Amino acid sequence: MLRQASLRLISRSVAAGSSKSATTRALSTEVPSTTIDSTFVESWKKVAPNMDPPQTPSAYMKPRPTTASSIPTKLTVNFVLPYASELSGKEVDMVIIPATTGQMGVLPGHVPTIAELKPGIMSVHEGTDIKKYFVSSGFAFLHANSVADIIAVEAVPLENIDASQVQKGLAEFTQKLAAASTDLEKAEAQIGVEVHSAMNAALSG
Repeated sequence: MLRQASLRLISRSVAAGSSKSATTRALSTEVPSTTIDSTFVESWKKVAPNMDPPQTPSAYMKPRPTTASSIPTKLTVNFVLPYASELSGKEVDMVIIPATTGQMGVLPGHVPTIAELKPGIMSVHEGTDIKKYFVSSGFAFLHANSVADIIAVEAVPLENIDASQVQKGLAEFTQKLAAASTDLEKAEAQIGVEVHSAMNAALSG
C-alpha cells in the first residue's frame, strides 16, 4: 500500500515538474529549510487519507544561515573527530584538504561543496602560521557563508607522527597484502598500505 502510494506521488511530481521551466526553480540556498511542500501533502492525503504525511529531512534542519552580500576576509573552520573537536569557529585565511579528487584549496567565498576526504595532509593557514594534520578519511562541507565543517575519522598533527613507525607499518601491511588469501584480508591489508603510504609521502614532502 505504502509503496503504491509513493509510486503514484512520484509519477505525479515528475509530470508536474516537467511542465515547469527549469529556469524558474530556486537554488537550494534560496529555499528556507522550513518550507513545507503543500502540493506533496495534498497529494499524500488523496492516496493515503488515513496516514500522516512522512517527515522529510528539511523538517529537522535549522534555518539556513544567511549568505553575506560580500565575501568575508576570513574562513570559519570547524574541524571535528568522533572523540574530539580540534577547531571550533576558528577564523583562518585558507584550508587545503585532501579530497578524493585531489588537493582542494578552500578560501572565503568558496562555492558550496561536499568533498570526500582521502588519507593525506590537511593544512590550516592563518597568516604565516601553517598547521598540518594527517587525516585518514572523512568529509568536508563547504557552506555559502564561508563556513567549512570538516569531519575526519582519525586525524593527528603531522609533527606527532613517528616516521620509523610509519615505515614499520608500511612493511607489515605490504607483507600482509602479499600473503592475503581472502577478500577481507586483502581489503584490510590494502587499506593499511594506502594509509601508511600516504603518511610516508606526507613526511617525505
